[in-house]
Amino acid sequence: MNTATRLATYAAALAVVAGIGATIGSAVGPLRTTPAAAESHSAGAHSHGSSSAVTQLPGGLASHSSGYTFEPVAAAPGTFAFRILGPNGAPHTAFDIEHDKLMHLIVVRRDTTGFQHVHPQMAPDGTWTVPLTLPAGGSYRAFADFVPAGRLGLTLGVDLAVPGDFQPVTHQPSRVSEVDGYQVSLDGTLTPGRVSPLTVTVRKDGRAVTDLQPYLAAYGHLVALREGDLAYLHVHPDGAPGDGHTLPGPSIRFDTEVPTTGSYRLFLDFSHGGAVHTATFTVSTTETEGGTR
Repeated sequence: MNTATRLATYAAALAVVAGIGATIGSAVGPLRTTPAAAESHSAGAHSHGSSSAVTQLPGGLASHSSGYTFEPVAAAPGTFAFRILGPNGAPHTAFDIEHDKLMHLIVVRRDTTGFQHVHPQMAPDGTWTVPLTLPAGGSYRAFADFVPAGRLGLTLGVDLAVPGDFQPVTHQPSRVSEVDGYQVSLDGTLTPGRVSPLTVTVRKDGRAVTDLQPYLAAYGHLVALREGDLAYLHVHPDGAPGDGHTLPGPSIRFDTEVPTTGSYRLFLDFSHGGAVHTATFTVSTTETEGGTR
């Protein structure tokens, strides 16, 4: 990326202060965005195939990859807006639908709290917008997860800075998540560089949930973030609703490949009772026994 493009991206980032930051409140202050320090011209790890540790960086570590750039722009209060610039430097507008959406936006604070999975809408000029509130101070990471038409999927990332009192949260190993009255357990071991089968089982009030509802063309979506640098993997489950053999619970299996040893935060989105719920886990590649959340 040349100097002029960097300066343009930075100027656009500063303009976001007038957007989301206005709704966060005086205790938190404005939101600022900064592009990733490193850039890669290879596709990052993505939900639709394993990445090679030799030839590719994990997804989300760069704001620019394979000719595409994640560029925040000025927006109305309470709204996050951005564009995906294509190889020609112009806003890219041709995307393939992946799991019912043209764009998946993941936002999480760098201590892996405040996880949000939202779906922006694109205007004809290539500007994406979505309501977004970041209520607590700290540094956040926004991931744009998308598929340029006819190409492999990409995940690009930018930082969002929210002024205010920042009290980082640490996470103990956990394989059981309690969320909205559901008990969600995780089984399986992460092995770096190899496909690792993980199975989540959903229960409510101690009873197995056997009527999970389709959400974005699947019974569950799993995002894995490596603690430290937030290397990103978005993993979809085996099978799909209506394929004749995939059951709607209580268990959902994911084949996951993490790039390195370390601790990973896992976020499972699933739908039941007409609402989407998010279960969270903390798993180390060297962990032999799980705790509880």
